[in-house]
Amino acid sequence: MTTTLKEFLEGCETLGTLRLIVTSSAAVLEARGKIEKLFYAELPKGKYANMHTEGFEFHLNMDRIIQVKFETGEAKRGNFTTYAIRFLDDKHEPALSLFLQWGKPGEYEPGQVESWETLKEKYGELWEPLPAEI
Repeated sequence: MTTTLKEFLEGCETLGTLRLIVTSSAAVLEARGKIEKLFYAELPKGKYANMHTEGFEFHLNMDRIIQVKFETGEAKRGNFTTYAIRFLDDKHEPALSLFLQWGKPGEYEPGQVESWETLKEKYGELWEPLPAEI
């Protein structure tokens, strides 16, 4: 699939409530929210996708993302499948992870898993976005 990260992120608006995770060498930050009302800016460091919510702000340097990977896994607590999208940097390490967020363990919002599967089918399990455009 040849498309830009901007188009992909806009497609993520169908995923409903997500757990957005960013990990550094010393910390992990997790926030719950939906991908919505994205806006874009070109700065000297790169082209950014941005989002402001009541609980957090989101800024993703799209120029630094070289691959996007879809993953399923087993929940650490509970017996159910997890669904993630990983945004990988040039070291093939996750710069950002989006997990479908459940209410009760294993209970996703209506249509949420189907939206994740539709995106995976459209883009493939691992794909490389075209250079960012805004």
